[in-house]
Amino acid sequence: MAIGKTKIEAGAVCFALQYRALMPDQGVSIQVVGDLEGKEKELLRFDCFDQNPHYHYDPEHRNERYNLDKTTAGNALGWTLKQLRTQLPAMLKRAGCEDLANRLDCNLVASKLDQVEEAGRYMALKQRRTVTHNRGDPVIEAGNIRFGLEFRELTGDRGMAIHVMSDVAGQEIELLAFDCFEKGPHYHYGPRNQDVRLYWDTTVVPDPLAWTLEQFKTGKLPAMIERAGYPSIAAAMDRELVACKLQQEVEPKALAIRAAHVQ
Repeated sequence: MAIGKTKIEAGAVCFALQYRALMPDQGVSIQVVGDLEGKEKELLRFDCFDQNPHYHYDPEHRNERYNLDKTTAGNALGWTLKQLRTQLPAMLKRAGCEDLANRLDCNLVASKLDQVEEAGRYMALKQRRTVTHNRGDPVIEAGNIRFGLEFRELTGDRGMAIHVMSDVAGQEIELLAFDCFEKGPHYHYGPRNQDVRLYWDTTVVPDPLAWTLEQFKTGKLPAMIERAGYPSIAAAMDRELVACKLQQEVEPKALAIRAAHVQ
């Protein structure tokens, strides 16, 4: 992987940072870089991602990878900074860099890690990928949630979209978005939060709109809203009302809008 452009020199090593927005994950990556035989080399990498945080020993060659247990490790960036402050020499030795580990100036590294923390936390806060969609028209109320329907015409793609919304602290927030496009169909958990974006395999899901409506009708919506980061909204849903609205309004209107645009 390319070395991050934000670099903080710390004597024998350099800390390189970058924000990576992948599909479906995102977060800050911290690389520990050293000069070996005149060449800049990535020795350790900590991928402090939202969904699947992990770290690597010697990622360029051996690439020994370990996943973090978010339940026990807590915040991945905080966990990583703790390891860099307390375990860096041992981790470098395990990565095959014993000579470099022995040359570390521990006081210098400790002072530079304060800068690493400042830069990493800034990136985590300010460079997060989120997306803001239109709310759709019509918008169908269903208790504490609402469904926004629209046919989206984009450069190079088009298709039916369903937005699932609710009010959070007095502001309307999109909880889920289903972009049932012709070329790149995908859906979002928490577009304004973690924006976990998943693409459908159109070989196994040839009609993403039908798949979306089926998830709603079979009761998956509360679990999806909870995964998006809004458990209190999921718990307060009136499921009977939602089922009624889906049958009487959401499904027929979504199918009619699509039919009007697709000949």
